[in-house]
Amino acid sequence: MANQDYQTLAETEQYLIWTSNEEGGQVYHLELGNITIHFLPEEWDEFVELMTQALR
Repeated sequence: MANQDYQTLAETEQYLIWTSNEEGGQVYHLELGNITIHFLPEEWDEFVELMTQALR
């Protein structure tokens, strides 16, 4: 990740959520084993809402 600012938001033994500031803006990354899903801020907000509903 050359010249990118990034921050780990949450981490377990097998999973990781981190955010990076890239040329196009902030991107959220959800790493699930060997799969990584990238979210733009509005997509991330919707995903968090979805997970909040699932946990109720």
